[in-house]
Amino acid sequence: MSVLIVGASAAGLSTAEALRRLGYQDPITILGAEDSPPYDRPPLSKQYLRGDWDADRTRLRPDSMLEALGATFILGDPAISLDVDRRLVRSAAGRALTADAIVIATGLRARTLPQQAGLAGVHVLRTLADATALRAALSNAPNVVVVGDGVLGVELAATARQLGCTVTLTGPQAAPLESQFGPMVAGLVAQLRTAEGVRLRLGTAVLGLTSTDGRVNGVRLATGEHLPAEVVIVAIGADPATEWLAGSGLQLDNGIVCDSRCRAADGIYAAGDVARWYHDGQKALLRLENRTNATEQAGCVAANILGEPRPYTPVPYFWSDQYLTKIQVHGIQAADAELTVVEGDPADHRFVAHYRRDDRIIAVLGWNMPKQIRLHKQQYLT
Repeated sequence: MSVLIVGASAAGLSTAEALRRLGYQDPITILGAEDSPPYDRPPLSKQYLRGDWDADRTRLRPDSMLEALGATFILGDPAISLDVDRRLVRSAAGRALTADAIVIATGLRARTLPQQAGLAGVHVLRTLADATALRAALSNAPNVVVVGDGVLGVELAATARQLGCTVTLTGPQAAPLESQFGPMVAGLVAQLRTAEGVRLRLGTAVLGLTSTDGRVNGVRLATGEHLPAEVVIVAIGADPATEWLAGSGLQLDNGIVCDSRCRAADGIYAAGDVARWYHDGQKALLRLENRTNATEQAGCVAANILGEPRPYTPVPYFWSDQYLTKIQVHGIQAADAELTVVEGDPADHRFVAHYRRDDRIIAVLGWNMPKQIRLHKQQYLT
């Protein structure tokens, strides 16, 4: 038996490690689009971008552990097509790779603005190369505009401000993260950013970018306001990296659609950000974008490949480090759900809150209370 993992990501590496832990000793090949060995993405917007970490520290495993894994790594060669029936993947370099089981762990691709193509000074953040380019740009950028009021946008605004830049955050919501967490939590996030000196220009659309001689010099808002900038960071979300699977026969709909065992077709599985699988407990298709899910889902995929059938039914989990603030959520929160603070006090910047719908807890949120939220998680589980 052989296994091909497409994506040298956290999910891809975790799948290989889980297979070995479960006793699998046959060949594993890991095909990665990037030149870098598997690395951790969450630190890119914080520790690495600030310069606290170097590239080696972002690596998930040192060379010695990768060698001990006994897998063949093919890096810098993206997959371009999949023949499901033959279980054959073709790569950009002309490779034709077959396996008895294929795991797709290609992750996400950052969204861009139509006007940013070829325009110097405009950045996204998804890869280590993106973060390296942005870190260099921020070292000489008095004015920075972050386009995007989601999790990544507010993290990047905080980091750029810590680097001494004048930072403006813009986006369509009335407050950062409001559509995800509701007005109370979003208001606290807004307070964090303004306390750090981030300027907020929210509740309005971005009409476009302005430039001189091929270099960005600002952002034009629907209000008519022009925000000057030497660097513009576009953080408007990401899409599952599935374009190479067009015509493969797999069901592609906001990710690779899988059954409860993360199986997209016979012998074809998906793990991590790219996988949209049926959650038996939630009775719905879910796709989760976080590091914890990548590891846990990989373990389930490995077990299913090896004939230990099990559905993947995790408690959905989300976290974000906002400089000195840690936000953690267990469950699936909804902005329109009833939010009740059950421990601590938002005024003290330490609290736990429950999201309720139909008199049922659908999620628990902790704000700087990592120990307490683990206890409240049990209420969600019951």
